[in-house]
Amino acid sequence: MPFDQIAWFPLCVGLTVAGLVLSFMAFRRRGAASGMRVAAWALLPLAAYLTNALQALWTIGSTLVGFVTSLVFNPLVWAGVAVAGLSVVLFVVSGVLRGRKLAKAGGGKKAGETAAEAPAGRQAPAGRQAPAARPAAAKPAVESKKKSADDDFSDIEDLLKKRGIS
Repeated sequence: MPFDQIAWFPLCVGLTVAGLVLSFMAFRRRGAASGMRVAAWALLPLAAYLTNALQALWTIGSTLVGFVTSLVFNPLVWAGVAVAGLSVVLFVVSGVLRGRKLAKAGGGKKAGETAAEAPAGRQAPAGRQAPAARPAAAKPAVESKKKSADDDFSDIEDLLKKRGIS
């Protein structure tokens, strides 16, 4: 049924009057806040008619209903949904395979694990040196990071002691 064939004014006025009656009943039973809330909802149909928003709401509703019915009853649309689902599955599977490939290329080691800590039976990848061949300067760099972190915490501890919090 087209929008122009419906008598909208009597329908909107009837909904508003029924809502205002319910608002009065809510006011008497539940209090002023509840009554005002129902009155606010009751005035919306008349406001939609007077501002010509009713036709926009009708267009939106009929478009949504048309879309849903064409989606449900059209086999070609369901084929499109199946193709989209296949695409999602392919994306997920390719991500898993890529993750396995990257893990295999990394020698199966976790981040920060050295060649000596690798599980037995696995060799260190070419280009990586064994721990004995590495220079001994790597350890002091780690210790200097720890010292700088301790210095930062000592500054914070001094501030806390000044304030009497510690």
